Amino acid sequence: MFRKLINTTDDSAMTILRLVAGVVFFAHGAQKTLGWFGGYGFSGTMGFFTNVMHIPAPFAFLAICAEFLGGIGLILGLLGRVAAFGIACDMLVAVLMVHWHFGLFANWAGNQKGEGIEYHLLALAICLAIMIKGSGAFSIDRVLSKP
Repeated sequence: MFRKLINTTDDSAMTILRLVAGVVFFAHGAQKTLGWFGGYGFSGTMGFFTNVMHIPAPFAFLAICAEFLGGIGLILGLLGRVAAFGIACDMLVAVLMVHWHFGLFANWAGNQKGEGIEYHLLALAICLAIMIKGSGAFSIDRVLSKP
């Protein structure tokens, strides 16, 4: 079963998708976990998720881990399908709980009360592709899946 999970081809297109998604989600995860890039860090994010968003603490913790550890996993190509699944779950919950009400478009002009779902849909599509095809070329999964 582990072999099926890490099995991937030498596909450079998947590598591009994986690396870009990995960098983006690592940065977002680092905001939430470490307070980097203007983020609030772990305790600030947990406080916001649990007190303001009313997300149960275990789910808030999983969301933070999905972005931070999932981003690292995608960058390395280590358990790419698992990393993509965690991020996809995170994006799906974000759409359903927060962003759906603001429509499709991001708040480029600053005249909406929140961000739409276009970013989340792109992230979901990338994650689904990685879940289907695997981590691609130049990944730890590729090295481990070779016979």
